[in-house]
Amino acid sequence: MVGGTLSVGAVGLGCMPMSWAYSTSQQNGEGSLRAVHTALDHGMTLLDTADMYGPFTNELLVGRALGKRRAEAFISTKCGLLVGDQHIVTNGRPAYVRRACDASLRRLQTDVIDLYQLHRVDPDVPVEETWGAMSELVAAGKVRSLGFCAVGARARRRSAERMHDSTLATLTRVQQVFPVSAVAAELSVWSPEALESLVPWCEARGVGFLAAMPLGNGFLSGTLTPGQGFEPDDVRARHPRFTAEMMAAHQPVVAGLRRIAERRGATPAQVALAWVLSRGRHVVPVPGTKKERWVVENAGAAALRLDEQDLAEISGLPAPLVSWD
Repeated sequence: MVGGTLSVGAVGLGCMPMSWAYSTSQQNGEGSLRAVHTALDHGMTLLDTADMYGPFTNELLVGRALGKRRAEAFISTKCGLLVGDQHIVTNGRPAYVRRACDASLRRLQTDVIDLYQLHRVDPDVPVEETWGAMSELVAAGKVRSLGFCAVGARARRRSAERMHDSTLATLTRVQQVFPVSAVAAELSVWSPEALESLVPWCEARGVGFLAAMPLGNGFLSGTLTPGQGFEPDDVRARHPRFTAEMMAAHQPVVAGLRRIAERRGATPAQVALAWVLSRGRHVVPVPGTKKERWVVENAGAAALRLDEQDLAEISGLPAPLVSWD
């Protein structure tokens, strides 16, 4: 359940790994199509994508996968970021927003987008202008609801509070233009900062909270081995959290989740997702994957209820030694 206006399965499916950011091997293939179908079969109705993933290929894949099953899915896609040859830039100009929406509708093979998210705020365009253009898409029947994505600002510790205060200020501004139906931001066992302000803000207003990276980019699943290495096109190959040394140093986190999992007859990934689910009925974890087996495992987290002992053990797990900044 997402907020008071959006209704989806307890766990969503992040489609990004099927086309973007992780290893490109086995991407955009039949396995990804089967993963989408399996998600729908297991009640994971929220399918999260974006025009920049690929770019564009992820939306094409989702549209191809849905086919006659479109009515079973809740499509969330995004606008506001453009992928260039060397870098990614923001674009919040109203004319661009309108063109981007029409293009997404074509790629997704649908006549309406269930949730259209602003991927990033363009610092050169008043956010009210961008949000106003998006609200016009709702009035035109091309979009059912609007969401705000705050995933990009991966602040930690001292800067987290400042980042979230800025996000809340922006949300307050856009709310005066058109209602926000969902907010997306990072939330996981080892990235709980959103609980301080963003999650309560959403709960108080009947707004859904989409928890991005609930498995710590795969680390909290317990399936990654220190020193295993990543393919060059995998974002984790260039990040300090995923060096052999840091992965080894963070093993106590995985070990803690595994102890709870063994006690509860679950997997570490299911425990991590169940923790996110325990943060409120308006919170929906959106783990990304391109493999059927992980889709099934992630869906199973919806049936796991953590008790006070489980939650206390998780709260005592070590924090990350390095941030995503």
